[in-house]
Amino acid sequence: MTVIGEDSELGSDPLDPPLMAPLRPDLTWHQVQQMSQSVGYRDDPMLRAIRATAVIRRGTRMTKVLSPAQVAGHLGGWLPYGFCYRSCDIAHLREPQQLALLRTDGGTDSPVAFALRWRATDPVDYEVPAAPAHPGLAALPGHSRIGAMVLGTGFTPSADDLVPEYVTAGFADLPLSANAQLLAYVPGGDEVVLYTYQPEQHGWLRLAGPRWRNLLGELPGVSPDREYVPCTVTGTAKLVGRIDDQEYEAVADPPGEFRVRALTRAARYPVRSLSRRAEQARWRGVPAWVLQRDETWARLRLLRPEVEAINATGARCYERGVYEAWAPVGELSDHHIADVGYALPDAA
Repeated sequence: MTVIGEDSELGSDPLDPPLMAPLRPDLTWHQVQQMSQSVGYRDDPMLRAIRATAVIRRGTRMTKVLSPAQVAGHLGGWLPYGFCYRSCDIAHLREPQQLALLRTDGGTDSPVAFALRWRATDPVDYEVPAAPAHPGLAALPGHSRIGAMVLGTGFTPSADDLVPEYVTAGFADLPLSANAQLLAYVPGGDEVVLYTYQPEQHGWLRLAGPRWRNLLGELPGVSPDREYVPCTVTGTAKLVGRIDDQEYEAVADPPGEFRVRALTRAARYPVRSLSRRAEQARWRGVPAWVLQRDETWARLRLLRPEVEAINATGARCYERGVYEAWAPVGELSDHHIADVGYALPDAA
């Protein structure tokens, strides 16, 4: 087996296992890369076996490439959702024009690339954007999508690279893990940490110094002078932990720390169980996350985007793979709170 991208420092981390391929004289890297770009190889056993080596473990570093507007959204309280990548798989892409091709908003014209990086709380939170989890994504017509087409092979469209891609499970919002980072990549390949997430305060601490003031100035509605930026919206998903019979809002600091969310360190007890909690419903038979609602209307995000579901709901594409619609609350069915449980090591 051959390590793809073995020169990556991130790939040497046991939490970031590298992509592996059984290269040989009759199966070169170039051939594997071409297979990854061909819809004819969606069900090829060899390509699927290679894709399966791109494993997410608890604590694996994940990255989503952002536009300046999306960075501002995350500073305001957005959570990770939609298409993303293991950081080790894109560590060799440092130049802004390289990373811009991975943006989910369809834009590529920017002298600087921005990204959100966080650690995975659990592998159950991520899916391959291909069959069997998402068989309808690759069939979406061009007029109804934003960004690059979904090949259905499990790899992102690229003429040169072999990059496995993921989506958050059911395109769900994922609670941010502690110390997540908002980054910038500038010409020359330098990585700049702009902000780091403080979960107890639900806000972002600025790390970029005066040298990078121009980068912060590119973010709409964000003052480059603020050393701390509190989130202004509450996330649509949260972590819930239990200690004995009591339930608490929790914080994940993967791979090994899962604790009660509390302002004082003395009260940050480790939780015995952990789950991700969010609101779900069906509208016109289509399952969706309930992102926002009042007494009359609800904003929904489709769990499984496909042609029939989009036609039934009239959902609109807001970024690659993410389809949302507004629905009358009275027409929702199976409206419930969904808990996705995680198996913590100490609970075994």
